[in-house]
This record gives sequence, structure tokens and C-alpha cells, in this order.
Amino acid sequence: MRYAQGGGLTDAERAARERIRLQAVERFEGGEKNREIAAALRVSERSVERWRRAWRERGEVGVRSKGSTGRSLGPDQIVRLERELERGSLAHGWADQRWTLARVKTLIGRLFHVSYTVEGTWRLLKRHGWSWQQPARRAIERDDAAVEGVEGGDLAAGKSIAAALGAWLVFEDEAGQSMTPSRARTWGRISQTPVVRVRGRGSGRVSMSGMTCYKPGERSRLIYAVREYRGRKGEPKGFGWRDFRDLIIRARTQLGGPIVLVWDNVRLHLTKPLREFIEANAAWLTVFQLPAYAPDLNPQEGIWSLVKRDIGNLAAADLGHITRAVKHRLKQIQYRPDLVDGCLAATGLIMDGLPAG
Repeated sequence: MRYAQGGGLTDAERAARERIRLQAVERFEGGEKNREIAAALRVSERSVERWRRAWRERGEVGVRSKGSTGRSLGPDQIVRLERELERGSLAHGWADQRWTLARVKTLIGRLFHVSYTVEGTWRLLKRHGWSWQQPARRAIERDDAAVEGVEGGDLAAGKSIAAALGAWLVFEDEAGQSMTPSRARTWGRISQTPVVRVRGRGSGRVSMSGMTCYKPGERSRLIYAVREYRGRKGEPKGFGWRDFRDLIIRARTQLGGPIVLVWDNVRLHLTKPLREFIEANAAWLTVFQLPAYAPDLNPQEGIWSLVKRDIGNLAAADLGHITRAVKHRLKQIQYRPDLVDGCLAATGLIMDGLPAG
């Protein structure tokens, strides 16, 4: 099937290209060499060779741009294209979840019977606010309907209770770091991938539990606990329910008021002793749970991202080196309430009296 041509160029760009071709014809007639013409017109010698061949065969008509024999996409078609792109490449038959220029070009042909060049597709996407990005990950098991209802459901109720009681809205989450550091971007020579050297021996893990705390009119806070696991007999691998209980009590002491706690529904958060502790302290502690597989709604995840970015490519000498680096970065963030506020803004959740972004 032949599609109409639409290169994604504006009328001004097409006119400029046409002028360059006509100037090339004049220089052909003047006997100039291809290299001289390419340098003067700032085009490739290959293009000049192609134009000269067409000029010899068909004269000036052969060199002139054929232009658009059909049409480019109109506003309504652009809206439809963006809607289809947002559905993802899986919905259109590709095996993975990448949108490449070649695939978008193919999709345009399927939907509108208009053939764009790869360059034209790039121009079209850039013109309408699309860019080449590294995607974030999201669990397939995530219930998007539940996540979309958070603002109008439990979390909205939690914010209302916090406002009515003059309580702190506290988000809790855990993270861990092994001896192998996360990889961070670094400069290197083209075609030579930089290598981060890490110790092949050594075991252990640093467990982190943190709370980002918000209250209108108060400086946002970060409260955390760090624990090392070195693989010794009888040593706990991470945090237990007593550790969570103690962290909640410490938060109440430091914040000096009631707490509305928001966390996920991991098994440790649902243990019987912890539930009994929450019920026994209902006078100052209210707990809400986030939907499953929704870390992007928890500002504490933003804190972990800041920490791991800072220790990226770290060649740790031992587990203690990792622990010191983690504690140092967390201590720095404690003195930067703007970073703690920014982590809340990044979730898209809004709390009256706090920065929204």
C-alpha cells in the first residue's frame, strides 16, 4: 500500500530545502565540484551527488523536491495519535514496552495512511511535547483504580483527621542496601563504558526504616533508624515489629503530638502484637494503609532515592563504610526540610499549608 508522504516539516522548512536544491542546480550549471557545493550549502556530499545525478537525468525538475503528495497530521489526528501512544506499545502488538521512532512511524501509517520519515517522526513528537526518556518501573499487580482513589479515599480521610486533631501526617517505609552499590551515571569516553570496581567478597546488608513527617505551620521532619546485618548466628536480618513500635514511639516523642501514620501493607505491619499496640494507643495514633504496589505515593521512597543516588558507585571497604555513608546522607537530609517537602510534592499528594510542587 502506498501512503501519502508527510515528513513532519513545517512549510518554512520545506521552502528552505527547496531553495537549497535550486542553488545546487545553479552551481551545477556553473561547473562547481560536489565538495565545493556541499561546503557552500552546508549539506552532505552524498546529497549533492544524488542531486547532480537527478539533474543529469531530468534537469532542474529532477532536483526539485516532490513535496508532500498527500498530507501531514491534523490537530484531531495528533490527539488520536497521542491517545494511542499512551496506551503503550503492547496494545499495538509489540512484544516489549518501548516506543521507538520506527514503531511510532509504523503506527502513524497504520492509523492515518500517512508515511513519515524517521526524522519527521522525531520532529513531530518533539513539537508536541514528547521526548526520549528512561521509564520508571511499575508492578503489573498494581491496582490503578485503588491508587487513583487514594486522594478521595483513605488518605483524604487521614489528612482530615490530622487537620482536626492537629496531628502530624507521617509516612513510613523501609529500604536496604547491600555491599554492591547502585550504579550512577558518570562521564566516560565515547564507546568505552566506564567500570565501577566493587569488592567481590564480603556480605551483609544495611536495613533502613524512615518516616517523613508533615504538619502545616511546622518544619517537615525526617526520622530514621539504621541496622546492620552481618550474617552472624542469631542476628536479626532486618527490622521486627518491636523496632517499628519503638520508631513510632520515638516519632511521637520528637514530634510532640498525635500521629496519623501512613504505610504499606507488608506482613510485618499487620502482625498481631503491632495491631494490639496500635489499638492500645488509639488516643494519639491513627493508621492508614496505602494500596499495594504503590511506592510512588509514599514520600519516604523519595528519601531512599536521594540516599541511594548519593552512594551510587561507592567502592565500600566494608559494611561499616556503607552504614556510615547512609547515615551521613540521612543526617544531611534532616537539615534540609525543603528536600523532605519536595518528596511529598513528587507524589502528587497535596496537604493544605505545605508546598504542592
